[in-house]
Amino acid sequence: MSRHIQVTFDALDPAQLSTFWRDVLGYVHPGPPGVTLAPGEDPLAAWDAFLEKQGVPEAARNQASAIEDPDGEGPRIFFQQVPEDKVAKNRVHLDVRAAPGLQGDDRMAALEKECDRLVALGAKRVSRSEPAPPLSLGFIVMNDPEGNEFCLD
Repeated sequence: MSRHIQVTFDALDPAQLSTFWRDVLGYVHPGPPGVTLAPGEDPLAAWDAFLEKQGVPEAARNQASAIEDPDGEGPRIFFQQVPEDKVAKNRVHLDVRAAPGLQGDDRMAALEKECDRLVALGAKRVSRSEPAPPLSLGFIVMNDPEGNEFCLD
């Protein structure tokens, strides 16, 4: 039997980092338990109101955040607040598949276009690896706003 997984990020600012990854992946922030969100309602604002109603102090309301695939296919991604900065390279990273089925110049052009979009969201471009068939089709290494490495693949 296979297992479902959740990917967890340590974060200084869970709401901000979850919003970045939401926009990268096309995911959504789920609403609080038992709360039906109105069309267009901001899930993060709904969480803030929910936590206030539960008596959670304002200073403690950004301890965690999560995003989910709206199609229910990808893993849930959870962001938990930690006090320390990131200090070393990730031992696990995400590959964002931004050019499926493309090769050569078309692939790299699609990756560059996606790289530009993600830089506008707050990512940092680190390096580009040119295609080297048959072992590599080429990719771009990036950092999210808190310095976590990921690849556009």
